Amino acid sequence: MSARYTPLTAVVLALLLSACGAITTVDEYRSSDNPISIADDEQLTILGRRDSGHYETDREFVDCIGSKVASAKVKVVPEQAFIDAIYPWFEPRVAPKTLGALRNLLANPLIEARLNELNLRYLVWVDGSTESATASGSLSCAVGPGGGGCFGFAQWDKSSIYEAIIWDLRQRTERGRVRVDSQGTSYLIGAVAPIPLLTPVKSDACAGLGGQLRDYFAE
Repeated sequence: MSARYTPLTAVVLALLLSACGAITTVDEYRSSDNPISIADDEQLTILGRRDSGHYETDREFVDCIGSKVASAKVKVVPEQAFIDAIYPWFEPRVAPKTLGALRNLLANPLIEARLNELNLRYLVWVDGSTESATASGSLSCAVGPGGGGCFGFAQWDKSSIYEAIIWDLRQRTERGRVRVDSQGTSYLIGAVAPIPLLTPVKSDACAGLGGQLRDYFAE
């Protein structure tokens, strides 16, 4: 069954489409004003923070950021390829969560040798998530002998908040942080057929965070 639109429905859709965009802010901090340089033969990797299955930064989001950074012709080691190459030291339960823990890890000659084999210069930790609030409104769908449909309206807020921390593996220092906050409201309209209008908070957060990291290394 095709959806039927009344003039009022078209007006409501137009208003909601104009309102369902995400509001995204990007904040940055650098340890110095010097550019974050990376040689042509050096690589970086981007990892999501995880805690033995209890907490996990979205792998799809990490891959999205990696593709943004790689568009600047920076060599990016894929997350899983890096974890496999350095196994088991970056598995969730043992991965270094602080700069001090990283320095202790790099004191192991075997691990340092493996990182040198990869020509890995930077490690970027990404921490965060995309959350949805409980929907408000009322939407009901019914099917009867003469047909059926959905009627009503529902909305819910979504937010994507992520932070990236850049570690220099050669200098064993933190070079900078980037935080992105993307907020928006999604809608579901019952106009015979349900019509979803989803706010792109996650893709906007990837564009903001990935774009800022790309610019860092493109300098």
